[in-house]
Amino acid sequence: MDLELTGKTAVVTGASRGIGLAIAQALTEEGVRVVGGARTISPDLEKASVAAISADLSTQEGVTTLIDAALTELGGIDILINNVGAGDANTLQIGGFLDISDEQWRNILNLNLFSAVWASRAALPSLLERRGAIVNISSINGRWPAAGPSGYSEAKAALNAFGKRLSEEFGPQGVRVNTISPGAVGSPLWRGADGFGAKIAETQGISHEELLAAIPKQFNMASDRITEPEEVAALVAFLVSAKATNIRGAEYVIDGGTLKQI
Repeated sequence: MDLELTGKTAVVTGASRGIGLAIAQALTEEGVRVVGGARTISPDLEKASVAAISADLSTQEGVTTLIDAALTELGGIDILINNVGAGDANTLQIGGFLDISDEQWRNILNLNLFSAVWASRAALPSLLERRGAIVNISSINGRWPAAGPSGYSEAKAALNAFGKRLSEEFGPQGVRVNTISPGAVGSPLWRGADGFGAKIAETQGISHEELLAAIPKQFNMASDRITEPEEVAALVAFLVSAKATNIRGAEYVIDGGTLKQI
């Protein structure tokens, strides 16, 4: 299927690894000129982009740096992927609501919600001119606050609502805004030796391998495996393509059947 993306331009946040890197690679393979932003630039991101911009995307200044650099490099933005999120597992405190500091709440909200607010605001003039597309990468935790540090589910729920608001305001002006909510994904967040999954395993007193193997059963998934980053990336490529021009304000869940509600 020709997605008719050749020659388009895109900005992907949090693009150095995991879902963000898979998105940058998928779009590049479809002929998109990609600018990827991340705090640390990986060799893989450099290969999958026309420019890789180092920036702290938990700050407005960092996001502005990325979008300004992308506009200079690309001449305009057709596609914005607000992917950056989660947080640094080494600094996240796992515990109940009363255990979590205001600083952690602010950090999680800045990275998982306000980064998308700042990037969208900066990119929208160009997106409006080009009748472009935004995809926000959320999480099933936005609907299912059963796991993860305090603040994460709340930020993702707000991100879902933010996508709906953008779609209502800018959809009639030609900008398509949609949301993807993955469940557990085989990214460094879950599989990395220093990621969130490893930290959860440590708190539960089990090995990292045991935790990963138990996820499908523990989450009562319909699938016997977790989602791969490339599967999320394929959905992103379709949603920003000419094959999906009347999909607006939607949320797509890709979680192996974790969520059960209708």
